Amino acid sequence: MSSDPLLQPYQLKHLTLRNRIMTTAHEPAYPEDGMPTERYRLYHAERAKAGVALAMTAGSATVSRDSPPAFNNILAYRDDVVPHIRALTDACHEHGCAVMIQLTHLGRRTTWNKGDWLPSLSASRNREPAHRAFPKLAEDWDIARIITDFADAAERMKEGGMDGIELQVYGHLLDQFWSPLTNDLDGPYGGASLESRMRLPLEVTEAIRKRVGDEFIVGYRYTADEAESGGITPEEGLEISKRLAATGQIDFLNVIRGRVHTDPAMTDVIPVQGMASAPHLDFAGAVREATGMPTFHAARIPDVPTARHAIREGLLDMVGMTRAHMADPHIVKKIAEGREDDIRPCVGATYCLDRIYQAGDALCIHNAATGREATMPHEIAPAGTRRKLVVVGAGPGGLEAARVAAERGHEVTVFEAAADPGGQVRLTAQSPRRREMIGIIDWRMAQCAARDVTFHFNSYADEADVTALAPDVVIIATGGLPATHLFEQKSDAPHTVTAWDILSGDVAPAEHILIYDEAGDHAALQAAEVASAAGAKVEVMTPDRTLSPEVLGMNLTPYMRSLQERDVTFTVTRRLLGVARKGNKLAATIGTDYSDLAEKRLYDQVVLNYGTLPNDELYTALKPLSSNHGAVDYDALIAGRPQRVTKNPEGRFQLFRIGDAVSARNTHAAIYDALRLVKDL
Repeated sequence: MSSDPLLQPYQLKHLTLRNRIMTTAHEPAYPEDGMPTERYRLYHAERAKAGVALAMTAGSATVSRDSPPAFNNILAYRDDVVPHIRALTDACHEHGCAVMIQLTHLGRRTTWNKGDWLPSLSASRNREPAHRAFPKLAEDWDIARIITDFADAAERMKEGGMDGIELQVYGHLLDQFWSPLTNDLDGPYGGASLESRMRLPLEVTEAIRKRVGDEFIVGYRYTADEAESGGITPEEGLEISKRLAATGQIDFLNVIRGRVHTDPAMTDVIPVQGMASAPHLDFAGAVREATGMPTFHAARIPDVPTARHAIREGLLDMVGMTRAHMADPHIVKKIAEGREDDIRPCVGATYCLDRIYQAGDALCIHNAATGREATMPHEIAPAGTRRKLVVVGAGPGGLEAARVAAERGHEVTVFEAAADPGGQVRLTAQSPRRREMIGIIDWRMAQCAARDVTFHFNSYADEADVTALAPDVVIIATGGLPATHLFEQKSDAPHTVTAWDILSGDVAPAEHILIYDEAGDHAALQAAEVASAAGAKVEVMTPDRTLSPEVLGMNLTPYMRSLQERDVTFTVTRRLLGVARKGNKLAATIGTDYSDLAEKRLYDQVVLNYGTLPNDELYTALKPLSSNHGAVDYDALIAGRPQRVTKNPEGRFQLFRIGDAVSARNTHAAIYDALRLVKDL
C-alpha cells in the first residue's frame, strides 16, 4: 500500500474510490446526435484504465428540450440515451473506475435557434452575455415540468448503471434561481430571501431522491462565491453549503468560485496559462471545514505536487485534474509506477476548451491522441524493424516525430539550425505570461534524451548532411518563415517588420505602431503586449470582422486585460493596401473589403502578422533523391497503414514533411502530423 496521499482510497457513501484523483465534469463535445457513442466512451475508458478513481462525465447533460445543447451536450432527456450510458459506464467500470454524470438545465446559457427552437428560460429576462439569447421568465408550469425532467433524467442515468450524478449549479438554471444577480422572480421561488432562491434546487434534489432512492449518489457542483458585487458572497456561499449539508440528501459538494456568464468571468473560474494555479483551492478547503461534507474541486490544478498538497492538507477529499488528464490520461499510472517525471504536462493553453466553440470538439494542444483514442495511441508500440530516421527541425512537430520514432525503437538523429529546440513555441514562450508553453518542448526533449536521440544544434542541415547518414526515412520539420508581403495585393510590403521581429527582440518597438494582423492568431496580440509594455502607442488592425479569430474567448481574456489598460486601439474590417516612406514616417494605405473607401495614415512602424510560408528548400532539394518524391498516401495515413508510395525505385529514403513546412497551421497540427505518420513507420 502506497503512502502517497493521492493513492489512498476514499469511501463515498457505499462507494469505494480507489484513489483521490478524478476528472471533473467537462464536455469535450464528442457526442453524436446527443449520444455518448464510441469516441466519448474510448476517451473516458483511456483514463479509467490508467487509474482515475472517478470519471464525472458530461459537462453538462441536459434534462429538458428547452435546454438545447450549446456545446454538443449529451441529451439526457431522451430514453435512447440509456444504452449509450450503459456502454460508457461498463467501459469505465471494467477498469475499476467509478462513473457519474453531471445533469443540468442550461437556462439562459444557451440559445433558442437549436434543437426544437423553443425559447430559452430563466429566472430573469436578462440575457447571458456569452450566449446572447433573451430568455422567457420561468412560469409555475415551467418549474413543475423541469423538476420532473431532472428526476426523469436521473432515473435514466441510474438505469444506465451510473454510480451517481451531480447537479450543475453554477451559471445554469439552478444557479440562475439561487443567485441574486439572476433571479427577478416574485413569489415562492424569487425575492431576496436565500430560502426562496434555493427552493428550486432543493425541490429538484428531493424529486430525484424520490425517484432513485437513498443509495444512489447525488452531489452538487455549485458556486459558493460569485466574486461579483451583488452576487453570492463567500459568507452566503458558506451558508448555502451548510444548508445543503443539512438536507441529508446530498452526498458531496464540488466547489466552484466565480461566474461563467462572460469569457472573462469563466477564465477566472477556469484559469489559463499565466494565471495563478489552484486559485480557489483554499476556499474549497474552507467549505470542507465548515460543512464536514465530502468535498471535490478542480480549477487549474495542473500538476501532481499541487494535487498532493490539496489532499495531504485536508483541503479536498477528491482532487480534479481534468485538463491535466487531457494532456496525459496516464497520470495515476505514472504516479503509482514512480514515473512522475514522465507525465506530459498541461501547459494551460486551454486550446481544449476554446476549440469547442471554434471547431466543435476539444483537443489537447500537445497530445494529439486525446479525443482520437480509436485511431491514435497514447502508448507507442515498438516497430517490427529498426530503421534509421533523420528529422530536420526541433520544433514541436520535429520533436514529436523524434519521440515517437525513438519509442518505436528506431535510430533517430535530429538537426536544428538554432541553438535551442522549440521553433515558434520558444518564440511564444518569450512572453512571460505564456512561458509555460515551453513545457511542450521540454517534455519531448526529456523523452528523446531517455531514448538516446542524437541532436545537432546550430546545424543548418543541407542535402549532404542528411544523405551522409544513409537514412531510411527523412522527415522535414523545418517550419515556416514569417510572410512579409500583402497577399491580397500580391505585392511586397516595404519598410515593414514582422511580429516575430518584435517578439524575439530583434527589432525594438517604435513610438507609434500599426500591427496589421491577417493571421488572426496569438502573435499579433503578443507583439502588442511587448510593444505597449515598452510604452508604444499601438493599433491592432485586421480585415476580419472580429479581432483575432484564432484566439478564442478564454485565451483572449488575459490579452484584453493587459492591452486595454494600456489603451491599445483595435480596428476591424480594415485592410492594409500598401506602405510607403513619408519623411521619417510610414504612410499606410488603409482600405476595406466592404467598399472602395481608402485613406492614408501615418505611423512610425508597421508590423505584419501574416502567418508563415513553408521553409521548404531542403525538402525540395531532397525530393529527387527519395523513393516517394515526398508523396503521402492520404488514405493510408488516415487509416493507420504504413506509407508504401514508390515513385522512384532508385530512391535512397522515404521523404516526408510535417507542420508548417507543409503549410501554416498550429502547434497541434504539427504534432498530429508527426504522430499519425511516425506511429506506423
